[in-house]
Amino acid sequence: MTTTTLKGREVHVDDEGFLTEYDEWDEELGAELASQIGIEMTDAHWGLIRFLRADFAETGQTATTRRVATVGGVPVKEQFQLFPKKPGKKMSYIAGLPKPAGCV
Repeated sequence: MTTTTLKGREVHVDDEGFLTEYDEWDEELGAELASQIGIEMTDAHWGLIRFLRADFAETGQTATTRRVATVGGVPVKEQFQLFPKKPGKKMSYIAGLPKPAGCV
């Protein structure tokens, strides 16, 4: 398992840089991950990230954009506005979760 240093601490990541240990994440680290991919976090962004983390804790899987829309109540169009081009991948990266199933 690979490690990298973010915000002065070592965290476990996969080959694409996604965190692999759920408990190593906190919002400070999430903000750092967001800045690395050019996302400036707002309350709307954090709401989605918190939903993804809570949903993952409950289901054991990273929510897809469709699940975020149906269960989380955030339309796909809004997800694309907040996380342009690849919202599922970007949201999961910032949330410290694995890429959702089917995400390329």
